[in-house]
Amino acid sequence: MSDNAAEVTAAGIARLAGVGRAAVSNWRRRHPDFPRPVGGTETSPSFALAEVEQWLRDQGKIAEVPLRERVWQQLAGHPAGAVPALIHAGCVLLLVRDRPTAWLQLAAVSDEKLAHLLPPALEEILTPRFGAHRAVPTPGTPELTPSVPLLRATAELAAGLGGARQTYEFLLGRHLDANPRQYTLTPPGPAALMAALAGSPRSVLDPACGTGTLLRAVASQSPAAPEGPAATALHGQEADPDLAALTALRLALHAENGAVEVRIAADDSLRADAFPHLAADAVLCHPPFNERNWGHDELAYDPRWEYGFPARTESELAWVQHALARLRDGGTAVLLMPPAAASRRSGRRIRADLLRRGALRAVVALPAGAAPPYGIPLHLWVLRKPAADGRPAHELLLVDTADLSAAGRDKLDWQALHTTVLDTWQTFDRRGTVEERPGVSRAVSVIELLDDDVDLAPARHLPPPAAGGGAAELADVREQLADTLRMTTELTPSTVESAQPVRWPATTVGELARAGALVLRAGGAGAGSGETVLTEQDVLTGGAPSGTLPEGPAEDPVLVEAGDIVVPVLGGGAVVRVVDEATAGAALGRSLQLLRPDPEALDPWFLAGFLRGTANNRQASSYASTSTRLDVRRLQLPRLPLEDQRLYGERFRTLAAFEDALRMAGRLGEQLVQGLYDGLTDGTVRPE
Repeated sequence: MSDNAAEVTAAGIARLAGVGRAAVSNWRRRHPDFPRPVGGTETSPSFALAEVEQWLRDQGKIAEVPLRERVWQQLAGHPAGAVPALIHAGCVLLLVRDRPTAWLQLAAVSDEKLAHLLPPALEEILTPRFGAHRAVPTPGTPELTPSVPLLRATAELAAGLGGARQTYEFLLGRHLDANPRQYTLTPPGPAALMAALAGSPRSVLDPACGTGTLLRAVASQSPAAPEGPAATALHGQEADPDLAALTALRLALHAENGAVEVRIAADDSLRADAFPHLAADAVLCHPPFNERNWGHDELAYDPRWEYGFPARTESELAWVQHALARLRDGGTAVLLMPPAAASRRSGRRIRADLLRRGALRAVVALPAGAAPPYGIPLHLWVLRKPAADGRPAHELLLVDTADLSAAGRDKLDWQALHTTVLDTWQTFDRRGTVEERPGVSRAVSVIELLDDDVDLAPARHLPPPAAGGGAAELADVREQLADTLRMTTELTPSTVESAQPVRWPATTVGELARAGALVLRAGGAGAGSGETVLTEQDVLTGGAPSGTLPEGPAEDPVLVEAGDIVVPVLGGGAVVRVVDEATAGAALGRSLQLLRPDPEALDPWFLAGFLRGTANNRQASSYASTSTRLDVRRLQLPRLPLEDQRLYGERFRTLAAFEDALRMAGRLGEQLVQGLYDGLTDGTVRPE
């Protein structure tokens, strides 16, 4: 076997064959001819990709490995690593797109000769595209030699996947997904909003460009290039040289017909600015947060600190001033900022000077979950470089979008958020002020903000919205609560005591599963393909399916059907849910167990009711130091004829309806109480 052969892990084999990891482990145990490991570790071995592909074909496990999977496995198992392989693939994809005839001529030669002919051909593509001092070096023959099979397969994939750009996005996306902790990504929603806030710039800089999402968002809304110079010039800088090269290739492949000029540099923007003389129309930036080692000691006398020298703990304000220093007069900067930057006392003097001179024009609070770190509501700062002869602005726009979307990164309504923020900003930018919207937006006088704290957090300066939509909506909530309370009275169950506890012959869920009376399935598997997910929280609260499945291995998710019983296995609580028609079709989430009874043998409500017994749950639970886990197979239920099961099932069903009504009454009661508190305190509800 060649020393340069690509390798694949057990997870990669599972993806190739469209099976789970457990199937690969079984093949290794049962088949003595399964390929031997060639690398990795004892607990995570790797195998030769070519040997694995041949074994899968010989065993009939797969007729042909899909081309996209073969290319990905070649890239992931490249001897030099996935990043150099991605750079080589990106360079060749540029050649395939810009000079397809030249590539066809090169592809006709042997692998050895192709490795010698590629460097000069790539040099002719890369230098005009990126300039002489560029983030993408021309790979030489020694580096390209082990990549040639990958490059041929990548070009073939581009022909079938829709083009060079789509192929590179697929490969880069797979790499980013496989290394989530290595990269901080800006999601598409905030990136598109930031690009829209910047207007229609002809030159843009991102001094911490990462994977190029912000610059790509600008390029996506740029018009096609007219004859002559490029319509938009994209400048980016990234401290990680490998990431800078990947981003440069991504942006170059995104630009069609010379519509965008790309200039990406590899270095730290604060310490070694690659564009010291740039006067861009716009700067977009998602800077690193809470950086202590940003250059505080060596940059004390840097001319960029026009608004004050940032404290060591105020790295974000250093990025703000760097962005302003690289704008032309009147240019716009949009930065994604942590909320603490708007209120930390150590930054109040710089914030005050930004306000006095009219450089800071708007602060927009995004909902939690909009961008990493997902647990906090980040801010967007919109800045405008003051002209030398211009007059400072008198008001700052504050926008709070926290109430525009439900909490959670998967539930944000980016279309509504985008429209609200952009419409408000454009009106403010055109008129210098904007009509006040309680709880959403307000133009605040700069004088009002220049106090001891210079706190710019929008929520602290916006008038609260009308409580619960006003008195009329509170009256509606009160009526709903009254109706629900009447329903709970009607549903309140009666009790008929027995003289002695009844002891039935019992069986367990495990025994019923072995007998075929029910099917057991665990949740959480499968790749996201559009299904909503019934989560553990949904089961505990009685809510509708609210989650989504992440991208993952090629496994089908478990879809629930009407009549299924869903049981949470963590936490030790006696909670069970019978799936109704409204919930049917959702995917089963993590930490949930599904029981699908045979309706000819088991009544679903009978089964669900007995599974909720406190003693039943106690004897089927195991305890660790920090959690309780339910072994569903050990849960017991009595052996009863189907007719008797249905009698118990009907009673359990009415108990569940009573429980749902109580839960609804509780939610409506909390809404009414909080609405009245808010209404009385803000004056929209009178005390009499």
